[in-house]
Amino acid sequence: MEKKAEECRVGDALNILVGKWKPIILLHLFEHGTLRFNELKRKMPGITQKMLTQQLRELEEEDLIHREVYPQVPPKVEYSITEYGQSIEPVLEVMHEWGLAHLLHKQKSKKATII
Repeated sequence: MEKKAEECRVGDALNILVGKWKPIILLHLFEHGTLRFNELKRKMPGITQKMLTQQLRELEEEDLIHREVYPQVPPKVEYSITEYGQSIEPVLEVMHEWGLAHLLHKQKSKKATII
């Protein structure tokens, strides 16, 4: 497939994943399956309730995650990856591997500069 810069959709994909928390939320859901709001929050101690809510809503809007609300008191809400959301897992894995490789590259470059 020929790729043309003016038709690049990488920016569109990155806009969906942009931010510190969305990839982490997705990775937790891939790892654990279905999680309740407070379970997700406990797994990400640095995130605020407001930020988690916002990020979950945006991921739901993009159809990457499913929000299931159970009619009970107190309310029970669970989040899981949608069938469509499964398609992003290989992308996250490749990005993780590249991020790790890049970190190692920078560390090697720093050491070479010091010597």
